[in-house]
Amino acid sequence: MRPDFAVPSNTDSIADSSAWEAELKLGFAQRGDKTVLGKRQHRGPLTVQRPFYPEGGVCHVYLLHPPGGVVAGDQLSITADVEADAQALITTPAAGKFYRSGGGEAQQTVNLTIGENASLEWLPQETIVYQGAKLNSSMNIDLADHAHFIGWEILALGRPAAGEGFDNGAASLNWRISLAGRLVYMERLRLDAAAFQARWGLFGHSACGTMFVYPATASQLTAVQEMIGDEANRGVTLIEGLLICRGLDRRADLLKGFFERVWGLVRGDVVGKAVCAPRIWAT
Repeated sequence: MRPDFAVPSNTDSIADSSAWEAELKLGFAQRGDKTVLGKRQHRGPLTVQRPFYPEGGVCHVYLLHPPGGVVAGDQLSITADVEADAQALITTPAAGKFYRSGGGEAQQTVNLTIGENASLEWLPQETIVYQGAKLNSSMNIDLADHAHFIGWEILALGRPAAGEGFDNGAASLNWRISLAGRLVYMERLRLDAAAFQARWGLFGHSACGTMFVYPATASQLTAVQEMIGDEANRGVTLIEGLLICRGLDRRADLLKGFFERVWGLVRGDVVGKAVCAPRIWAT
């Protein structure tokens, strides 16, 4: 077990020599009136709790990373395959943490495949990127023709409550979304100290996030626009049936609250269920 799980101080960094490689593969399938976690393979410190069924047939799963944080040199790989007609929701019990780097880069890759008439909700809690951390994150989503997806990524740069900004470090975020094998959306975003402060970037906001919903309609776009109203640092657009929401905020919890409100507006149409928040969010 790695001995340095404690949060590093403002002046310390964690060395690459303690890096982990961790891999998790999940497979969801419909069995009768509920979705089961039929495949669960892991290597290294990355696993899941037993599935929960707080709303009947939808399978809720909590991702666990026992070390409690990611350091330079760590490589995390998560793969989830949702078979036809299955319904799954994946979240995390707490915020993810990427600690200050001694020079190397931490990598996280997530590959999600959603089959015909299946749905997947990817709703992790926020990821905290400590000042000086170096993160490279890739999210690849492969949707079948009639698949359904709701997902978000919320990033908190630095720790404002502890007086920490983001004067050095970098986070590279990459999204690729394909529909029936055709690339429909690709984004590459790099956030560093300059982007953190600049008016064209985060303008000092420590939290930023993106949310995707598919399939979405013009009426859902209008509903989200009306919900946003004149609220600053919120936006939404619709591209080829893909609803994209963005937000900036001083606090990650406020941004998550915005995404949860959007989730409440669209989940009934996209997943066919009323909102059922994972109970771990309340602990």
